[in-house]
Amino acid sequence: MYAIIATGGKQYKVAEGDIIRVEKLNLEAGATVSFDQVLVVNNGELVVGNPTVANASVSASVVKEGKNKKVIVYRYKRKSGYHKKNGHRQPFTMVKIEKINA
Repeated sequence: MYAIIATGGKQYKVAEGDIIRVEKLNLEAGATVSFDQVLVVNNGELVVGNPTVANASVSASVVKEGKNKKVIVYRYKRKSGYHKKNGHRQPFTMVKIEKINA
């Protein structure tokens, strides 16, 4: 059984027991979160939502919050001596999928 959920502007294919990284949710570790935007559910038969599946949700628990590896952003303009170096670490929330309610 799997489901496709939407959160943080992205879509994730999840099954029970999966651990995924989603955009930061501002929740403490151990908190419970419910994803209501379920696009597809497959539990033997495929149910596709229009745009979401009615009365379907995915419950998960927060494992931890953190930051991804640093991405270097380097800008320069040739012949003018302009150089600028920045770094960015995107925050994330790691969640464990507990149950798919279809």
